[in-house]
Amino acid sequence: MAEENKSYGLAWFLAGLGVGALVGILYAPKSGRETREDLVNGAKDGSEYLRNRTKQAAEEVSAFVDKSKQQVAEYVEKGREAVDRGRVQWEEFVERGKHLVSEQTSRVGAAVDAGRSAYASPVLPPDTKEH
Repeated sequence: MAEENKSYGLAWFLAGLGVGALVGILYAPKSGRETREDLVNGAKDGSEYLRNRTKQAAEEVSAFVDKSKQQVAEYVEKGREAVDRGRVQWEEFVERGKHLVSEQTSRVGAAVDAGRSAYASPVLPPDTKEH
């Protein structure tokens, strides 16, 4: 929006310069030579103004581009950090899962061994006594 206003300002300046030059020629009590010199000086001033504004605009655009690059780099870095944190959390979850599976496998193996032992040994009913 500010760039748009600057463009309009420049256009109005140039229009005003042209209108001023025309009015100056029509109502100037100067000779043709003096009027031409004034026109040349006005054109030089306008040209210098345009050169300065162009240089200033280029510097502003360059600053904007540099700032944008810096912000993009910051966002990329934050994204990388988030991905790294996610990767670390995922690896922790995987390790917990492996540990849980290993623990459950050990418990199931112990239960199976206990079941085999119980199946292999004869169990006497509680009211039967050996003589």
